[in-house]
Amino acid sequence: MATPKPNLELAILIIGAGTWGCSTALHLARRGYTNVKVLDPYPVPSPIAAGNDINKIMEHKELKPSNHDAQSIAFATCTRAALKGWTTDAIFQPYFHETGFVVAGHTPELIEHIKTDEIDHYEGDFEALETSEDFRQTMPPGVLTGDFPGWKGWISRSGAGWIHARKAMVSAYKEAQRLGVVFVTGSSQGNVESLVYRDGDVVGARTEDGLTHYAHHTILAAGAGSDRLLDFKKQLRPTAWTLSHIQLTPEEAQMYRNLPVLFNIAKGFFMEPDEEKNELKICDEHPGYCNFIADPAHQCEKRSVPFAKKQIPLEAEKRARDFLRDTMPHLADRPFSFARICWDADTVDRAFLIDRHPEHASLVVAVGGSGNGAMQMPAIGAFIADTLEGRLQKELKEVVRWRPEIAVDRDWWSTQNRFGGPNILMDFQDVKDNEWTHIA
Repeated sequence: MATPKPNLELAILIIGAGTWGCSTALHLARRGYTNVKVLDPYPVPSPIAAGNDINKIMEHKELKPSNHDAQSIAFATCTRAALKGWTTDAIFQPYFHETGFVVAGHTPELIEHIKTDEIDHYEGDFEALETSEDFRQTMPPGVLTGDFPGWKGWISRSGAGWIHARKAMVSAYKEAQRLGVVFVTGSSQGNVESLVYRDGDVVGARTEDGLTHYAHHTILAAGAGSDRLLDFKKQLRPTAWTLSHIQLTPEEAQMYRNLPVLFNIAKGFFMEPDEEKNELKICDEHPGYCNFIADPAHQCEKRSVPFAKKQIPLEAEKRARDFLRDTMPHLADRPFSFARICWDADTVDRAFLIDRHPEHASLVVAVGGSGNGAMQMPAIGAFIADTLEGRLQKELKEVVRWRPEIAVDRDWWSTQNRFGGPNILMDFQDVKDNEWTHIA
């Protein structure tokens, strides 16, 4: 049975102007929708959006023929479409740097995990890195000066590298705006306080200024903030990571241009410096932080509630410097010029959650980036638009469906197959006021 032709004049309301919200707005506008509105409490790029970052990892790998589990197929489908967008779509192409990707571990267990879950699982031009000199040879002289104690890894040079997430998000926003999408932003007029219901369906959203924005269809794409606007029945867990920047001189920054991403799955990663400020981004790797408090949005049940902060715990700074001592000890003691926590929303199985709500026919949820959302920017909006129109492809639909049955007994403290730090999920409530950095 053919899918009915969509009515392009229907009012569409998108809650959230981050990576996925801007992508969705762009794709709807490109399809000819003429009445699209986006609400967000911050101007684009939002200071708390995960995509408001100088760079994020982008990596696509094709599955080997022997691997056919549904979730792997769905993820490969998404990243394949994203890579096509990064390389061919004029709105996104300038912000993708196909510089390659190094993945590594520093213990026998971590190295075996990478081999089993990555190298043996995917097709690719993987080249083994066995010695510290092998690692140093992946980059120009003077960049990697460390001894890489215990490290082994692999480098892949095609289909991978990094994206300038902030510039890409702003590019999508400006193009969507040019095509007629209305963005309403600001702490009062764009801050959604609640969804609006009528006869059991969602008919829009109410903002802090008291206005109700009615719509025929509402798309909830507010990232880690989505959990406070809708009962996701434990399907979402707002989780945060920590990032920091180191100031380089213009001469140093030039030496660090066009480098592959270097990622140790339990220590951290870095990417080349921002062209405008010459700041090198360093992330320490760990299972994440939550902020467990009694949340009024969930009947005062203890849940993870996001907050913004342009500092990181001192323990995160220590981990980042430990990563630098292994790889670039000449930078290990240099002051940080910037740091912040960065929020995302984890699903139980770390597959995306993109579906019509089973109880509210006019509501589409588009959430659950689970640490992999930003790289999807060029294409994820098309999949969300397909969901709105009832024609999401089979390879994705079952995997990204509304699935509260797998969250009934959810372990909020699960590491979700992530490594590093103390190898446990951490809680910001355990970080005292004097245990944060003090970066000017």
